[in-house]
Amino acid sequence: MSNDEKTTVAPVDDQQVNNKEVEEKHLIEEQAKNTEANIDNGKTQQVEATTDAVKEATPSAPAPKPPKPAVHKVDFEKNVVYLYQFSRTKNIPSPSPFCLKVETWLRMAGIKYENVDHKMKFRSTKGQLPFVEFNGVEIADSAVIIKELGGSFNTDMDAHLTSEQRNVVHATITMLENHYHWIDVWWRTKNPDAMLQGYKIDLQHMVGSKLPMGLLKFYYRFSFRRRGMKKVRATGIGVHSPEEIIKMGKDDLKVLADMLGDKTFFFGDEPTTLDVVVFANVAQLVVVDKEIAHPLRDWILEEGKNLVQHFEKIKEKYYPDWQEMCDTLDMNTHIPKPVVEEKEPEKTEQKEEDKKEEDKEKVEDEKEKEKEADEKTPATETDEKPKETK
Repeated sequence: MSNDEKTTVAPVDDQQVNNKEVEEKHLIEEQAKNTEANIDNGKTQQVEATTDAVKEATPSAPAPKPPKPAVHKVDFEKNVVYLYQFSRTKNIPSPSPFCLKVETWLRMAGIKYENVDHKMKFRSTKGQLPFVEFNGVEIADSAVIIKELGGSFNTDMDAHLTSEQRNVVHATITMLENHYHWIDVWWRTKNPDAMLQGYKIDLQHMVGSKLPMGLLKFYYRFSFRRRGMKKVRATGIGVHSPEEIIKMGKDDLKVLADMLGDKTFFFGDEPTTLDVVVFANVAQLVVVDKEIAHPLRDWILEEGKNLVQHFEKIKEKYYPDWQEMCDTLDMNTHIPKPVVEEKEPEKTEQKEEDKKEEDKEKVEDEKEKEKEADEKTPATETDEKPKETK
């Protein structure tokens, strides 16, 4: 064999050897990868198992607390309306026409209700009084209250009215509550002391405070007048002179007097929502103490006598307890109070006999005690034997 052939054969043998080494190397690498994969898989399974164990060992998070009740009266009775309004005064159930409006409507509709005596601590979510709570739901704003409760109790005082009459009701109520009302607020805020005296308001009772009356009156004058006048100016009424404002009020009242005429109610023999609103606003004038000067009160007593008669009829029919609630300031005179059973007085003769028997027993007890005392008394010196003499 020549050297060239050797040289040509030798590389072939080296290539075969190298291929075997490569294959072995690949096998070793694959085995190493498989081993690592198995190790990683084991770790992963171990971690997953540990995580599951931790989840099982960890106590479940406590259930979220139930939301706070959206109403103040949590122990409410179903289908009973709970009314939140101002406190009573000595001459009117409520010095607010809107509060008196809602309570009057509830009475006319024959709906069971209860006043919550909260001493003006609460307001609706809209910041208003009155508001009601009905079956755990708050309803605010007098117009919304009447609409919502009317639907719930299937009550509509205006059901017999024509479409045109309903429009008249809407327009007249708008005049009263969005125009005349602010004239009334103007008088109250301009004369805060006259308002307190005119409605015989006891601030300590109304707000449930023990602060001195002088301090309460000072705060009332400052806060009520400032806020009230700000609202009156916002309506545009506050920019007019007092004479002009009073003239506006008289014009509004004259519209009501002309509409009512000689009728019992505004649309016949049955009251409507308009009658309720007129009653609640006229009441705020009629009851003002006569010692207090009030030009609109004087006008209605002289020129609007049919409105006064309208007020008296509704008051007599739907407020038989008017005087009682003003005298006692009780918020719920319409709810019967539980009767307390009185014990029958014992007969005088029986009492005398029992007394004689007791005296007799006492005398016998005393005699028995004296007898026992005598028996137990030790001998005295005179009872002892004489000593022997020598």
